[in-house]
Amino acid sequence: MGLPKRLTEMQMKFANLVVTNEGRKSGYECAIEAGYEPDRARQTASELQNPNKFPLVVKYISELREENNKKYDINYGKHITELARIRDEARLSKAWSAATNAEIARGKAAGLYIEQKIIHHTKNADLSREELKEKMKTILENNKGLIEADFQEVLVEPTPPERVINYSSSESSSESSSIESSESSS
Repeated sequence: MGLPKRLTEMQMKFANLVVTNEGRKSGYECAIEAGYEPDRARQTASELQNPNKFPLVVKYISELREENNKKYDINYGKHITELARIRDEARLSKAWSAATNAEIARGKAAGLYIEQKIIHHTKNADLSREELKEKMKTILENNKGLIEADFQEVLVEPTPPERVINYSSSESSSESSSIESSESSS
């Protein structure tokens, strides 16, 4: 079959989105926005950025990044130097938070920090009957102390308060009227 000779419209749109949204959108989001199927967008984004599978797309992304660097006069050396200058000025003015943030930004630019999130979702609906039984058995074993606890029912007679007025019975209405009459006479 061989490699394609030129990029498709969707590949060019994907490459532009990746470069212009760097740090704000993931490759997955860019693939969806470029028009790729949402169900397969993660895999497509990964493949489009793989030089072995799509060398023209990777080359185009690289060219776009280089263009942006020239356009905005950004390069690694200038960036690190500017962050160091900001850090030093913040230190002189004893703005420790700003100095720390500038140093962290320098570390990120140098690749010293790698932000990584791993989210693992397990849906019980996707498990087989045997896997569900095993999972339930594990849950029961882990919570055996709670489930098989020895409970004793304790019945304690509540101690009545000094004076309780029951408004639901006829006695209470006569009692409350006698209380009212004794209060009004005083």
